Amino acid sequence: MDFLGNLSLGFSAAFSAEALLFCFIGVTVGTLVGVLPGVGALAAISMLLPLTYYMDPMIGLIMLAGIFYGAQYGSSTAAILLNIPGTATAAITCLDGNPMAKQGRAGVALFLTTISSFVGGCLAILLLMFFTPPLAALAMKFTSVEYFAAMLLGLIAASTLSVGSPVKGLAMVVFGLALGVVGTDINTGQMRFTFGTYELADGFALVAIAMGLFGISEILTTLVRREPLAVQTSSITFRSLLPNRDDIRRSALPTLRGSGVGSITGALPGAGPSMATFLAYAVEKRLSKDPSRFGKGAVEGVAAPEAANNASVQAAFIPTLSLGVPGDAVMAILLGALMIHGIIPGPGLVNDQPTLFWGLIASFWIGNILLLILNIPLIGLWVKLLSIPYRVLYPAMLFLICVGVYSVRSNPFDVYTALAFGVIGYFMNVMRFPTAPVLLGFILGPLLEEHFKRSLLVSRGDFMVFLERPISAVLLGVAALLLLSSCWAYLFRGVRFLIGNGLSRERGDA
Repeated sequence: MDFLGNLSLGFSAAFSAEALLFCFIGVTVGTLVGVLPGVGALAAISMLLPLTYYMDPMIGLIMLAGIFYGAQYGSSTAAILLNIPGTATAAITCLDGNPMAKQGRAGVALFLTTISSFVGGCLAILLLMFFTPPLAALAMKFTSVEYFAAMLLGLIAASTLSVGSPVKGLAMVVFGLALGVVGTDINTGQMRFTFGTYELADGFALVAIAMGLFGISEILTTLVRREPLAVQTSSITFRSLLPNRDDIRRSALPTLRGSGVGSITGALPGAGPSMATFLAYAVEKRLSKDPSRFGKGAVEGVAAPEAANNASVQAAFIPTLSLGVPGDAVMAILLGALMIHGIIPGPGLVNDQPTLFWGLIASFWIGNILLLILNIPLIGLWVKLLSIPYRVLYPAMLFLICVGVYSVRSNPFDVYTALAFGVIGYFMNVMRFPTAPVLLGFILGPLLEEHFKRSLLVSRGDFMVFLERPISAVLLGVAALLLLSSCWAYLFRGVRFLIGNGLSRERGDA
């Protein structure tokens, strides 16, 4: 089937009543969880994941994806008005968005973030349409050797390129891999590390771990750190949303550049939207004739990161759907949702499931238009939601989490597992250990083990098979370079810190 035929198939599926309904539900819930600080798309997707087990796979994926990119639209609201990012990816928006709000231009900042997110999403969808099928065709030549190398690269990239210490990121990947080992060995059928517990015969439940690490832990963290929020909603009127001619002139090119940066960065496994927003902001600051304006309410500092944010989220579907390698934790959950339905993301997805693939892409266009319609007229409503007391929100969220976990296998053990991982996730947040690599390691661990064993079986135990094949050798080489560069940067910072302390002591003694 040609390109236009596939696209027509996708839109016919996406325009069905059920698909439109759940696309609307997804983007609305996504905007809501993006607006409310401390919830986040990951927690919302984890809570709603059990609902998709009773849906058609395409419909479920459309809803979950809508939550993901919808949250990027809403995350800037709290960042601009309260200087508190709704999600981690909106942290960079605080730098110029909140100063604009203090200058009485909060409406303009909110309007620009919506338009920039829409433009960024549209460009990334075009890349997804044109680049995923050829990439999947190339990946059809992959064997278990290449798959092992690609997944290993994705895990290392996700841990070393994420914000924070690369050593902590790698440690959390190993922790996730260890969790994935629990259960029945796929080759021998023997139970491993179950400690006589029958409930662990099939391993830990994905939903329980995801809801614990990203739902319950976020609730606990927010409850401990929560401070009263003061939101001024009276100043947000429809007239205050309209930018002037200078705002449009200053934000046009940064929006396009941010869209490009986000699309390229999002398509790289492990990079993620956080890196895309920082890169887009750094590019605009470097290109600016007056960098001193940044941090004081520059519209470029709002438009470029927001465009990159949404573009990277849409582009993250490229490696997930074409290679089966998720770029971040949300993509890992979406990959896990497909696998539960018996659909394996990878090179065969585009050809074997054309309705799902092209229907999902068509839903992205519909979802972005819905978000544009939802966000601009309803900005005042989203702003007022920030005044809801958190003591009202968290009991309902905990109840939904427990119900969602129990509904998967009707097993109370899964609820206890979610609560336990919620406590673990809370202490990880306190000690600044990233939780996303844990989920990546847990989901990719069994696949990594399967392809590793299969590769060695075919090569009769010869480890050189991973270096003899060109694609595998290149992927492993890139992974090694990432590890070495991260270790070098980490050691360099440590040496510089020690030298700095030594000099300061010498001056103090003198």
